[in-house]
Amino acid sequence: MKRQEKIFAVQDLQAALKEARLFVLIDYQGLTVPQISELRRLVRKAGGELKVVKNTLLERAIENQEIKEVLTGPTAIAIANEDELSLIKAIFNFSQETGLPSFKSGLLEDRVLAKEELEQLGRLPGREELLRKMLGLVQSPLFQLKAILSGNNKKLILILKSVKGGQQN
Repeated sequence: MKRQEKIFAVQDLQAALKEARLFVLIDYQGLTVPQISELRRLVRKAGGELKVVKNTLLERAIENQEIKEVLTGPTAIAIANEDELSLIKAIFNFSQETGLPSFKSGLLEDRVLAKEELEQLGRLPGREELLRKMLGLVQSPLFQLKAILSGNNKKLILILKSVKGGQQN
């Protein structure tokens, strides 16, 4: 890479990181080319972008000193501009299936996330699952109320029928 290309690469990376709500550094060492392609597809599907970059260029693009400390070995960066949790879950689920890649660190807005925190976020249920659970919690009291109210109506009808049957005799 020529010097001018490196300058442009750092500027592009800085711009992407400033717009990002979250970026995650991952160690992709040991992944095959098809696995990296699959991971890129999953990250893209989650609304993010996965880039493999040189550590020296990444070091110049990142301003946070704590994150610069983990820039050893091969590093890929996953960037999310929308749903942060989906990106983390996509990487986490992929790593559970293949054993690779591993999280290095991340930055959520201005907060540095350690490897352990990223793994905890990856274990959280997804948005769709949380919405289903919430819907179930909201609907449950309504169904119980309906059952109680309809039960009283049935009792009233039975009482009225028994009273009506008693008057005919």
